[in-house]
Amino acid sequence: MTATLDPSIDQAGVRIGLSAVVIALRDGAACVLTTPGADGAAALPFGPFDPVRDRTFELALRAFVTVQTGFRLGFVEQLYTFGDLGRDSPRATPGPERRREVSVGYLALTADGADAPLAEARWTPVLDFFPWEDRRDGSPACLPPLLEALAGWADGDLRRQVRIDALFAGAGLRWNESRVLERYELLYEAGLVAEAARDRDLPPPALASGRPMASDHRRILATGLGRLRAKLRYRPVLFDLMPGTFTLSGLQAAAEAVSGLSLHKQNFRRGVERTGLVRPTGRLSAATGGRPAELYRAADGDLSAGEALGLPLPALR
Repeated sequence: MTATLDPSIDQAGVRIGLSAVVIALRDGAACVLTTPGADGAAALPFGPFDPVRDRTFELALRAFVTVQTGFRLGFVEQLYTFGDLGRDSPRATPGPERRREVSVGYLALTADGADAPLAEARWTPVLDFFPWEDRRDGSPACLPPLLEALAGWADGDLRRQVRIDALFAGAGLRWNESRVLERYELLYEAGLVAEAARDRDLPPPALASGRPMASDHRRILATGLGRLRAKLRYRPVLFDLMPGTFTLSGLQAAAEAVSGLSLHKQNFRRGVERTGLVRPTGRLSAATGGRPAELYRAADGDLSAGEALGLPLPALR
């Protein structure tokens, strides 16, 4: 009798999955679309690629995200392929075959942060998963105990301490907001996040180190957030998260929510106006709760190609 094989698994025992990091702005926070994972932890929208049925990865991704969440994707770009041999997470696919899983991650941005049509899908603040990445009000409260635990893990090892200082702005170094993935992977290696304990069959860490996610979805989310933060400096991707018209204060708040940085108001405004990325509409917004503010829109034309045009993101004040 011939066994029926999952069409997303080839003869080498590899199954291809697609993961979506869908980001929107809600109530002043950068949020990611999540679904319930098999173990109860939050998960990214995820589904298998069927080489028989699906014409492209992106079309398959768009289809299953809509099925799982009721949400239709706009802007999409491929992030990375997650399938390194010997990775601790995710473990082999459950079942007697213990198939190896290869996941292709995608980043999607939307200005439509309305409630997802399906009840199980929800928008979750990105920084709930990475609380050490939020430096808008200075050093976050979770950071000192994490750094103390990292120092204990380094235990005088110079190479480890150099990595800690470089990633967490120690020894007088500047914080680099785009190195989200490297910071998460360092914490994973040091056993300070829940996924590391899960994958090594150890008790969960006592430290508060953000919300865990199913499989290696927090790693994929870290990749997406780092990519988005980096692109802010050389491409006007923030406009993919903004409504058609906005105030400069609203644009700055959005940039701060994504970057996790506190930006100087006048420097930000001058920088935005100097780039020519926005145009005044001649209308005012009364929704600011105070003095009416001028409404702007993104400049006409193709802002995604040609000269590097990003938003001014200076160092922390």
